[in-house]
Amino acid sequence: MDPADALALLMSPAGRVDPYPTYERLRAHGPVVQAGPVFYAVTGYAEADAILRDARFGVMDDGLRDQFMPGWRESPAVLSISRSMLRTNPPDHSRMRRLAAGAFTPRRIAAMRGVVEAQADALVDAMLAGGRGGAPVDFMAEFAYPLPVGVICALLGVPAADRPLFRRWATDLTGVLEPEITMDELAVADRGAAELRAYFTELVAARRRAPADDLTTALVQAHDGGDRLTGDELLANLIVLLVAGFETTTNLLGNGLVALLDHPRAAATLREHPEFAPAYVDELLRYDSPVQLTSRMSTAPSTYGGVDLPAESWVIVMLGAANRDPRRYPEPGRFDPWRPQIHPLSFGAGPHYCLGAALARLEAQVAVPLLLRRLPELAVAGTPERRVRLTLRGYATLPVTPGREAAPVTVAGTPPGAAGPTP
Repeated sequence: MDPADALALLMSPAGRVDPYPTYERLRAHGPVVQAGPVFYAVTGYAEADAILRDARFGVMDDGLRDQFMPGWRESPAVLSISRSMLRTNPPDHSRMRRLAAGAFTPRRIAAMRGVVEAQADALVDAMLAGGRGGAPVDFMAEFAYPLPVGVICALLGVPAADRPLFRRWATDLTGVLEPEITMDELAVADRGAAELRAYFTELVAARRRAPADDLTTALVQAHDGGDRLTGDELLANLIVLLVAGFETTTNLLGNGLVALLDHPRAAATLREHPEFAPAYVDELLRYDSPVQLTSRMSTAPSTYGGVDLPAESWVIVMLGAANRDPRRYPEPGRFDPWRPQIHPLSFGAGPHYCLGAALARLEAQVAVPLLLRRLPELAVAGTPERRVRLTLRGYATLPVTPGREAAPVTVAGTPPGAAGPTP
């Protein structure tokens, strides 16, 4: 199969639901392949990592959007993404990223562990209540979505009562991140973006009236204090911080749970040794990445993987394929948290490395061992449904039966209930 046909297959519904066989068809042609006059696909780990760090490559700017998508300024979805740090280049990207970075310092992230633990415990309680008598519950709706959305909304200062609104709006909006999108799909994305823009317009107004100790207030004050953030940038970055703050982690939790339930011995080890969670989470990110690809445009000629990339080349960096490059990870299709030096590209690399990567890792490092410990009988019930998306890979529904909760372990001589669950 030539590269163009492989990419066409990758964009099809079947290719999106399971992209890994198609990645290997592309990889057979080399770590970097040409699939069109100025269109290239990258499946090699070393090449993907280097391109993401190479200053000669940037995200699509307004001039290129004008060329490839005339009228894009009339699309709320494209406008919301393009005016955020996600789709801007330096110096604008650096300016916007600095304004939000204070909410994601290592100290602040570490301080959120207790909050994440409390929320995860409460969600497990709800799963147990919903799964009484062997009834299935949807893990995505009952745990994988509400945990990260609760965390990012707390950072942004979004009221808890409003959090259920965002899943559909975000699902609609993120269709615009796909490498190909129909006009009907763009209309759905625009609908989600319009809802999110309206919501954050109201929240911004509320924070002007009554400032709070949250990220929304900080960004509003940056906008109102001068020229550090335009009105479009303010709304766009609030939307992207919200959506990126839970979409990746939601998919990580769903993909990761299925992977662990498919590997019961590995799950049993993590259940007994939660201190191994960092290595497990990195391997889950590598094994079935919640973000499968990103794109870059070149501003100057370069050569990668023995292929010459002229200026103005459009490069699809296939993160999911790079994470399974056998040159970097022997037996890449095998789940193995004991691999040496697991450094997945799931959060990207270089200037656009995901701002909330440490927070996403923390949430998974807390949640996954907690689920395994409290719900040792947790099992998939029925057939999970994958979202027909390539960029953001995850489940639409994941029915599970929680089973019985693990009995609390007490220390000898301690009254039952006093010691609490073991770590």
